[in-house]
Amino acid sequence: MSTTLINPATEEAITTVPQADLEQTDAAIAAAAAAQEKWAALAPADRGRLLRRFAEVVDGHIDDLARLEVANAGHTIGNATWEAGNVRDVLMYYSAAPERLFGRQIPVAGGLDVTFKEPLGVVGVIVPWNFPMPIAGWGFAPALAAGNAVVLKPAEVTPLTAIRLGELALEAGLPEHVFTVIPGKGSVVGERFVTHPGVGKVCFTGSTAVGQGIMRGAADQIKRITLELGGKSANIVFADADIEAAAAAAPMAVFDNAGQDCCARSRILVEASAYDRFMSAFEEAVKGVVVADPSESATQMGPLVTKGQRDSVRSFVEDADEEVDVAFRGSAPDGAGWWYPPTVVMPRSTRDRVWHEEVFGPVVAVLPFADEAEAIAMANDTIYGLSGSIYTRDVGRAIRVSRGVQAGNLSVNSHSSVRYSTPFGGFKASGLGRELGPDAPDSFTEVKNVFIATD
Repeated sequence: MSTTLINPATEEAITTVPQADLEQTDAAIAAAAAAQEKWAALAPADRGRLLRRFAEVVDGHIDDLARLEVANAGHTIGNATWEAGNVRDVLMYYSAAPERLFGRQIPVAGGLDVTFKEPLGVVGVIVPWNFPMPIAGWGFAPALAAGNAVVLKPAEVTPLTAIRLGELALEAGLPEHVFTVIPGKGSVVGERFVTHPGVGKVCFTGSTAVGQGIMRGAADQIKRITLELGGKSANIVFADADIEAAAAAAPMAVFDNAGQDCCARSRILVEASAYDRFMSAFEEAVKGVVVADPSESATQMGPLVTKGQRDSVRSFVEDADEEVDVAFRGSAPDGAGWWYPPTVVMPRSTRDRVWHEEVFGPVVAVLPFADEAEAIAMANDTIYGLSGSIYTRDVGRAIRVSRGVQAGNLSVNSHSSVRYSTPFGGFKASGLGRELGPDAPDSFTEVKNVFIATD
């Protein structure tokens, strides 16, 4: 069985990719388990050296990886180049981890007590279609650094860069089966990661509903999981902020990657006294977003990944059961491709579907608020808690609101959510656990305590 991949910007077929069945998945997991023992036995310095070599090989193929992502996922060439570079940087960052997986010596009576951080074995990484390269790297790099083998399932519609990364790992000298990419259906390959007793942990990024199913399945074996799920993040703009700067930055906080981002600031909350001024500047900024051929360097936003995803986004605006007021829109190409213009809507209330459900497309809802307390309450009125932004010149307010908003990743006077050197993850239904940052390899280990009697 195979899947035909379609270029989202042209609707033309790219290639076909075979889909692994249950038997092939089991064989890959078994091979990974055998390879993991030798990988974990390598001297930490040697494991780190191979990860640095992997990073160097990725660096030599940045342009090729970026072009693959433009064709397969519709990412802009600028974004795709950054994404490939992020894989390189994450690998380089965690290449230092094998020599820094420190245990402890704990003072006790009658002997010496020490702890070790032991690898889990085989780690299953399930990658979504919205950011195929970075999210893959966030899972496999720290897992490999901690001495685990990794089996990685890319999304069915965007597997090409993951497959290529698997090839580059071998080119870099990683032992065979230490890092294996297994294209296939979630109901087959992904589900087997959850049910197979030889997989010690599953890292999943995707929808909250699927994450809940993985959590239920993992409970049968008390299997470790990391879940990075949905979001409905708030961009809170206070009247004392630089309103023009906030309005200019707001479009790409939600329309980047065509809004297909769990961190997208898809709800904008503006202090009432600055609402009209913000909306005027925001309209100009939205209409200036360049939506065009993603292979062109000037393009800021490309198409949605599939026709089904575009239909889903449309359902929040054109096909909505409840009336939606469109404030203004940007432009998008006509003809072939799964395009949708940047769209700004004004909900009737916070109960509107477009305000509280994740659109995962280039649609943003804007509402005013009266004061700081209401802004925090509105921002927290969601099942999600992944990211968000706060625009204000008042440092005290920035700290108060940052502490008050229930989200794992917040930015003040910017929209930056993710750095490989800092932890990333969500509150509430946005997930469980943290990726990235200095402590990520720890989540791929078991702590072993050893007491040595001296009496």
